[in-house]
Amino acid sequence: MLKARYLQTAVFLAAIPWSVDSVVTAAELPQGPEVLDFAAEPGLPDLPDGSNPTGAFMGVSHGALIVAGGSQVTSGGHGNPRCDVFVLPDPNAIWSMAASLPRPLAHGVAVTVEQGVVCLGGSDGVEHHSGAFLLEWSGTEAGQLKVVELPRLPEAVALACGAVLDETVYLAGGIANPRASTPLKTFWALDLSVTPQKRRWEELPPWPGPARHSAAAVAQDGAIFLFGGLTQNPMRRDSPSPFLRDAYRFDPKARRWQRIADLPANSSIAPSLAVALGQSHIALLPKKGSGLFVCDQRGEEDSRPLSWRPLFFGYHTITDTWMSMGRLPADSSFGSAAWWRDRLAIVGGRMTRDANGPSVIWAKPKRSVKSMAWPDYIALAVYLTALVGMGVYFSRREKSTSDFFLGGHRIPWWAAGLSIFGTQLSAITFMAIPAVVYRTNWVYFPGSMMLIAMMPVVIWFYLPFYRRLGITSVYEYLERRFNLGTRLLGSAAFVLFQLGRMGVILVLPSMALTAVTGINVYFCIVAMGVLATSYTVLGGIEAVIWTDVLQVFVLLGGALLSLILIVMEVDGGVAGIFTTARESGKLQMANFTWDATVAAFWLVILGRAMEQLVSYTADQTVVQRYLTTRDEKSAARGIWLNGLLSVPAVALFFCVGTALWAFYRTRPELLNPLGKTDQIFPWFVAGELPVGVVGLIIAGLFAAAMSSLDSSMNSMATTMTTDFYRRFKPDASDHTCLSMARGLTVLLGIVGTACALGMAYMNSPSMYDQYTKIIGLFGGGLAGLFAVGIFTRRTHGVGAIVGFLAATAILCWTHEYTELHFFLYPTIGITSCFTISYIVSRIVPMQQPDLKRLTVFTR
Repeated sequence: MLKARYLQTAVFLAAIPWSVDSVVTAAELPQGPEVLDFAAEPGLPDLPDGSNPTGAFMGVSHGALIVAGGSQVTSGGHGNPRCDVFVLPDPNAIWSMAASLPRPLAHGVAVTVEQGVVCLGGSDGVEHHSGAFLLEWSGTEAGQLKVVELPRLPEAVALACGAVLDETVYLAGGIANPRASTPLKTFWALDLSVTPQKRRWEELPPWPGPARHSAAAVAQDGAIFLFGGLTQNPMRRDSPSPFLRDAYRFDPKARRWQRIADLPANSSIAPSLAVALGQSHIALLPKKGSGLFVCDQRGEEDSRPLSWRPLFFGYHTITDTWMSMGRLPADSSFGSAAWWRDRLAIVGGRMTRDANGPSVIWAKPKRSVKSMAWPDYIALAVYLTALVGMGVYFSRREKSTSDFFLGGHRIPWWAAGLSIFGTQLSAITFMAIPAVVYRTNWVYFPGSMMLIAMMPVVIWFYLPFYRRLGITSVYEYLERRFNLGTRLLGSAAFVLFQLGRMGVILVLPSMALTAVTGINVYFCIVAMGVLATSYTVLGGIEAVIWTDVLQVFVLLGGALLSLILIVMEVDGGVAGIFTTARESGKLQMANFTWDATVAAFWLVILGRAMEQLVSYTADQTVVQRYLTTRDEKSAARGIWLNGLLSVPAVALFFCVGTALWAFYRTRPELLNPLGKTDQIFPWFVAGELPVGVVGLIIAGLFAAAMSSLDSSMNSMATTMTTDFYRRFKPDASDHTCLSMARGLTVLLGIVGTACALGMAYMNSPSMYDQYTKIIGLFGGGLAGLFAVGIFTRRTHGVGAIVGFLAATAILCWTHEYTELHFFLYPTIGITSCFTISYIVSRIVPMQQPDLKRLTVFTR
């Protein structure tokens, strides 16, 4: 009896990929770039005894590649499930048998987590199992491999699919036992971030389509994707078309499924593997017998026999489109795969044991690189040379700290306004806003209106204090209003905030240049930092402001030219873009929900309003522009000019993002599968725009970065010289202070460049989100200090310091332990600092300095 059941299960496993559904030629498929190079590197060492298992558990633990279990592929089909666990610690080493599984298993699910390889379910050749365990490689001589038990699955299952996202493992579908007539429609999740005692499998809402097994699942773009599968037990041949083409996306936060584009026509690629590529692509790699092959094309007179090779597809999560992505080596098939050392390792790579080629394939990603022509380099070189030339020109006028920090109050109001505008938009606008709109929709746009709403508050309540007190650093106000400690604390917080900001605005254009030319991103960061530091240390604030004026025109001109050219390339022009975007929800401007973990409408409005207070009341880079004009009235005009320019400029960059989405939705094969989402705008520029124009647009990108980088360096040098050096050495000569400011500019350029190198290593998925988090975490409490100083009379220095430190602690706790949207960070920082400062000052009364002309009540 047992022998009969074993034979039944063996036949069941062998019958999984039983038929070929379609054979197509390469010309019939949309041709995207080939992203995996199977010939660039030799295969990894063969598994012991030349084994070539299919359905094996495979993953990475502490730098070592692990292959466990699986069924041996033979010329007659699948063999018996195995319990061997093989480990390859290094590509140049040989496989070693590290341990054995608790039982022979194949056709389970394996996902790689931080600790090791999570193995779920599977079949032992007789029954399916519900076991779950973690394989962890320690790399020591004794006990090299540990098998850690995890909570058992709710029921036995094989031929399921799974993925891991944010330390949560998801498992979908499968078959409960070899005799089941239909597959399961179950979707389970296990959170590994909690303690082992609290780990429980949770049943989540299943996808809306039919039950399935042998589907493909992968985590990408913050979601779980489910593709295809089979509807019938392979032992039951009563269904003429068991293959499924439907596909779904699961949002873990909303716990909601969304149907996405079906698998391409005439292609049944289940069972298959799903592999995440870059930040927004997924490759579906067909397993043996999955039914999708491609015929190599040849001329009519070519007598060579046709060569049939498996083809794999790519799916783009943002545009919801499919394309072909290349072909496997002849007679190849994917059994199990895992990313290892920036390459894709594949086991079960031969169709049969007797086929040629390695049993373990190691595929290298093929990174696409665009290149600029010599007219583009000339345009870029002319622009960069002009920047340095302006620094040299203004260096002759920098005779004192007043010249270096305030431009001798010689700056026209319109130049100051354009400089504020350029400083605030920067590379964050030029690259990150089009990228975030391309990836999502317009829900962030209503927040840009808050700048206009907050301008009267800045002009009526804050500007008079900054102008009439005759200050150089805005943090001088904090000492006059509170005490010296508050001034030093505020100035130090500003410097930390700007160092983080400098990192972001250096990383973005460097990433763009890397995408265009292939030059190392770290080299680009260093080159950008050196260039910006050079003209800033030479020309001071005047060079900063006048180069900002030039950069604003280059920035807006480049964006407008790009938008026009994109519209010309999209079928239907503006109307076509609008119609397609509206139908796909890309023009949505509001999320009407009270959920504080998403970009809800109320949260965007409130968050951006408070963010403006951070930038326009507590940021020395902006306030310093107020002080460079002739008088208060001129400063107010500059602020209004900046506000009136910002809204249409932001709308322009939002339009660019939507246009990019519409363009690549019709041409997904032109995308870079291994690129970052933040690189989408420069990728379009480099690949689709005419020669000569590319250089101008890249110059605009550099302009966006320079307009913020120079401001940060000069303003930090101003605060450090004024608030620290000159404050504690009042007898220092003006010449000495000027030399100190120049030296600090060089030092800060070096430190900011180092911060950018660190951020490039972090590889953040969205620089716009990262920048907004930095503003909220570092700027919220600082803006709260100024608000409590200007709008209250009873708050004293000790209360202000306690409020600021408490607000910082609250923000750090919020960021670490809650899922609140980062748009709330400025609001939390300002309100908590204001409230706690006021309460502490009421509880612990202290003597106040003379408040004349220091609050709205004594003005």
